[in-house]
Amino acid sequence: MPIDQTYIGQELAIFAHATNWKKYYSSIIQPYFGKHVVEVGAGIGATTAVICSGIQEEWICLEPDPILRTEIDQLISDGKLPACCHTQGGLVSDIPSENRIDTFIYIDVLEHIEDDRTELATAAVRLSPGGQLIVLSPAFNFLYSPFDHSIGHYRRYSKKMFHALTPRDCKVEKMIYLDSVGMATSLVNRLFLSQSMPTVGQIMFWDKQIIPIAKWLDRLIRYSFGRSLLGIWKKDEI
Repeated sequence: MPIDQTYIGQELAIFAHATNWKKYYSSIIQPYFGKHVVEVGAGIGATTAVICSGIQEEWICLEPDPILRTEIDQLISDGKLPACCHTQGGLVSDIPSENRIDTFIYIDVLEHIEDDRTELATAAVRLSPGGQLIVLSPAFNFLYSPFDHSIGHYRRYSKKMFHALTPRDCKVEKMIYLDSVGMATSLVNRLFLSQSMPTVGQIMFWDKQIIPIAKWLDRLIRYSFGRSLLGIWKKDEI
């Protein structure tokens, strides 16, 4: 039976305001979604509401925190999430290995997992042939700040670190940095502000003013650096 876990972070409600940011990375990852999707660490469902189009046959909001699952269940009950969505407790390892999932999604989740290599390997075993692992995580350890520590981040990532996590029978399909402008704001926080939690006003300013500029600049610099790193792995179709 899956064991419930309590999430220590307090940032989920604040980052729910980052709709431009969510729409930005959603536009990149949605083409990689299959019919059966598991969103690992679905939190309060704020990300689900943006990235799940509802055309999937099944969207599992995998969330080990029972209090957060209740919030997602309420969104589903209220019709604020597509009908294909349902919640499940526990971890990826609690999904039967004979199940075949088309897509596993980790949005700002993998950095919370101490044994990240085993986590992705466990997910890959449950992938259908040709299925995708999608991971979005904070980039660059030199940006690790009191905020990262306060919400339980073990690390931030580089492309080299992501490549080293590639599960057996999988290959890298896409790996890019996002939010080049936001990288500067993260550096300011790391060097000068040392905030353990951003304010709603700061998040809304970043989302409304910085993200539109970052979308343009990211393309210009060919996604060569940024505040976040997006990795997509595809399982062999054999």
